Amino acid sequence: MFIKNIFVLLAISLSIYQANAQNGNPRYQYNDMPVEKPTMGYLPINVTSPDIPKSFSLFGEKMPLELWDVRERFDRELLVNTYMQGSTSYIIKLMNRWIPMIEERLAANGIPDDFKYLCIAESALQNQTSKAGAVGFWQFMSGTAPSYGLLIDGEIDERYNAEKSTDAACKYLRDAYNKFGSWTSAAASYNCGMGGMNSALTSQGETSFYNVLLPEETMRYIFRIAALKYILSNQKMMGFNLQGDDVYQPLKVRRETISGGIGSLVSYAKSKGTNYKTIKMLNPWMRDKFLNNSKGRTYTILLPL
Repeated sequence: MFIKNIFVLLAISLSIYQANAQNGNPRYQYNDMPVEKPTMGYLPINVTSPDIPKSFSLFGEKMPLELWDVRERFDRELLVNTYMQGSTSYIIKLMNRWIPMIEERLAANGIPDDFKYLCIAESALQNQTSKAGAVGFWQFMSGTAPSYGLLIDGEIDERYNAEKSTDAACKYLRDAYNKFGSWTSAAASYNCGMGGMNSALTSQGETSFYNVLLPEETMRYIFRIAALKYILSNQKMMGFNLQGDDVYQPLKVRRETISGGIGSLVSYAKSKGTNYKTIKMLNPWMRDKFLNNSKGRTYTILLPL
């Protein structure tokens, strides 16, 4: 009797399953019957290639876009950097805070305004440290920095000082321009060194960056700067629609000049009505927890306003 009841139940279950499958209930469809996937959420990204401008200048010097390799290198960096939306958007946010200072220092030193895009290409306007050990907004190496007035010792590292490192970069670029007679070649030397740039030009019998073969990193470097200039100068056209409230405002600070030691930064911060974290964030060039300043140097410390 028990076995008979089982067979009856199985027969009833099979009848129900077949009926639901025939009525289109997807829960009961056979494996060989296709199930349509929902279309919402599966729309592809609309990828287009940015238009290359008919003419373009960088550092006040015309880019020879009639040369096929120049045009294609520019095209490559435009394509790559246009679709790095997250990092480019963050750069746009930081530009509002830092670019006015950089523009002012470039102008004061007689350096073309376009070099602000070299700074962006180097560090994305952040105090980064590269794998090779280059540091700060302008990515100075420890061996090069002192030659351009940046102090480095156990307590301080002025490569992390945005204003001083900008002035140091201006000095380098002026020296490179005086050597090569071209701002584009000066910019290329910022990546491969004056020695590397001079060696390539001399050995290949050329005077222009656009006619010489350099390491791939340097070749891409100049065109990445050009791409950043084009994108950041045409933000809305390139699809970046950050509004005034989206960007970061300049930091509100007051300045205090010292010529002696201040001891513990924790105690100093407390005496100024702030904290250690804020002092270090506003003055990343102070690398220790103390500033004894035994040599009696003059420093300007930023404090919250």
